[in-house]
Amino acid sequence: MADRFFNRELSWIEFNARVLHEACRKDLPLMERLKFLGIVSSNFDEFFQVRVASIKRAVLREQVPSTLLKKISQRCHELTEMQYNTLMNDVLPALTQKGICYVGAENYTANQKSHTESLFRSEIFPVLTPLRTDASEFPHIGNMRLHAAFLLEPLPGVHIQQNPLMAKAGEDQIALVPLPPSIPRIVWLPGSGASKYFTVLDDIIPLYGRELFPGYAVKETMLFQIARDADFGVDEEAGDKFIEAMEEVLVKRQSSFAVRMVCNTSSPTLLSRLKDKLRLSADDIYRVNGLIDPSTLMELASMEEAQAYLYPEWKNFYPADLPEEGSYWNTLRQKDVLLNVPYESYEPVVKFIRDAARDEQVLAIKMTLYRTGSKSPIIQALKEAAQNGKQVTVFVELKARFDEQRNISGSEELENAGVIVIRGVMNFKVHAKICLVIRRESDGIRRYLHISTGNYNPKTAKLYQDFSLFTSNPELAGDATMFFNVISGYSTLLPMHSLFMAPVTLKSRLLELIDREIQLHSAENPGLIVAKMNSLCHPEIVEALYRASHAGVKIMLNIRGICTLIPGKKRLSESITVLSVIDRYLEHSRIFYFRNGGSEELYLSSADWMERNLDRRIELMFPVTDAAAFKIVKETLFLYFQDNTHSHTLQSNGIWTANSPAEKEQAVRVQEALYKKYKKRSEAKKSEPATEFIIRRKN
Repeated sequence: MADRFFNRELSWIEFNARVLHEACRKDLPLMERLKFLGIVSSNFDEFFQVRVASIKRAVLREQVPSTLLKKISQRCHELTEMQYNTLMNDVLPALTQKGICYVGAENYTANQKSHTESLFRSEIFPVLTPLRTDASEFPHIGNMRLHAAFLLEPLPGVHIQQNPLMAKAGEDQIALVPLPPSIPRIVWLPGSGASKYFTVLDDIIPLYGRELFPGYAVKETMLFQIARDADFGVDEEAGDKFIEAMEEVLVKRQSSFAVRMVCNTSSPTLLSRLKDKLRLSADDIYRVNGLIDPSTLMELASMEEAQAYLYPEWKNFYPADLPEEGSYWNTLRQKDVLLNVPYESYEPVVKFIRDAARDEQVLAIKMTLYRTGSKSPIIQALKEAAQNGKQVTVFVELKARFDEQRNISGSEELENAGVIVIRGVMNFKVHAKICLVIRRESDGIRRYLHISTGNYNPKTAKLYQDFSLFTSNPELAGDATMFFNVISGYSTLLPMHSLFMAPVTLKSRLLELIDREIQLHSAENPGLIVAKMNSLCHPEIVEALYRASHAGVKIMLNIRGICTLIPGKKRLSESITVLSVIDRYLEHSRIFYFRNGGSEELYLSSADWMERNLDRRIELMFPVTDAAAFKIVKETLFLYFQDNTHSHTLQSNGIWTANSPAEKEQAVRVQEALYKKYKKRSEAKKSEPATEFIIRRKN
């Protein structure tokens, strides 16, 4: 099938290459380039812990060829080398010229050396715990924990009182020192002039580490970090012990098998010993020239001096269709309201839930939570609602990878406040984003709905582009009620009219829509499918798109991450184009458009076109039927395909080509165009004359 699909893992690596491309662009502000370098590292960390770990197990079971691991290693090594060349030879030197100066240990001035030595002795040394490696059990190396390794030899002429726990006197020793996460990685240094000088813990500990080992000389040092297998499932049969089972998964991540080591040394002794102990191959070792985790430096962006080297501020704007004072109930009775974050403020979502919590007419709130963020105002509003006597039911997905502990804490916090908490659904992740408010009004019970492509997380809403919809549409609200009954109890799966739910009807509906486009396609009325999502790799969906292309349907895809579909291939996908946009905001919304013979249909969804989303998760897709909202979403979707400054186009050979304006062609940056659009809309709202109410009184 290789001639019909790109490999999923190799496609993901090329996504990270596109992120790295942004970091390498000299036309971007320096701090933004530094951020992208950090994102590359964070992305790779998760990739190795989850996907590479899974492949290693599959190779052992002979389910995939070992050559795939070779290809992954080769490309990841290439990108890592490019990343560190950009960091150490381009971005950090350029920041130094701007007065934000990184100083390595070898370049400390006398004053800086005195400062770091004093700091080491007073604040760092007391916290460090050196671990010997000659005991019967090799010391545990925690997942994603930074360690220093020291190769030691006894000092000549120094009599050492032999420690019975250690190896024989005269032998070289290897010691490991975990770097405590409680100590800041970035250390500020004294310096002259207006410049700011900093070093990192990675430089200080090897320099003064000899003080940890009296009687020994340090021959060689190495900083390293291990990524371990984090692709664990939880025992779905654990019942009331599910939280304990989930917490056990978190513990296992710290001691599972090693997948990758990133290190900064050429020391053959230290490297060989650790490689053997951790059972890593040469392909699993990533030697870097610089600090182990560049994402550490992302905190530099918060410095006052760094603000000039960030993107110009883009404020988000209060939605023009929602009142800034009072509740939204009257507005939503009359029309749907579309929200496009982060161009528009996320505050209306928080306010919607907070108002529901405080409104005496509200009887109940039901919603799903996947990744909520820490200290979430939404959690606080839900707690307040329960304390105010509302019936509040929340579906908290504990299996949201790397957010499990936060979600466990959040679910317990809600439960303690009186919220009915349902911790996911057995064998499925609840990935749908939906909130239903039931309110008693003068004409009866009315239901208000918020449904989104993105998580209920106010922090990521400042960085992730997502669409959501506020509505009181009876059909959508009725389907939402049925959806919550299905996932909370024993309700029979009844047909929903407007909501399509994975793993039940969403995939089949998508296949129907694609097949309908094929049936309605003609020369006079050509078919058209336009879709935007994070990833596309579901074989059935890809094959359906191939059929549509073979029939002549034009297909335009905007895929941020993985794409296993091969576009532009003769007799397979000649009418399919694939574009990817990587810019200051993370493109997260899922939008699906079908021309439908002229009766256009447009859908928003929480689901990508992946097997995990359509077959193994609870997801929702919903139509955009309000005329004004439809127009905005459609125009936004098509605008993405005009981007020629921060986009790449996928070729049939698997290479992503960076787009740039042709000669005399206008430069189009879709995110900037959207920002300007919402800014103009906000300014127009503010300039509207206040409505004058003429009150007639009887004389």
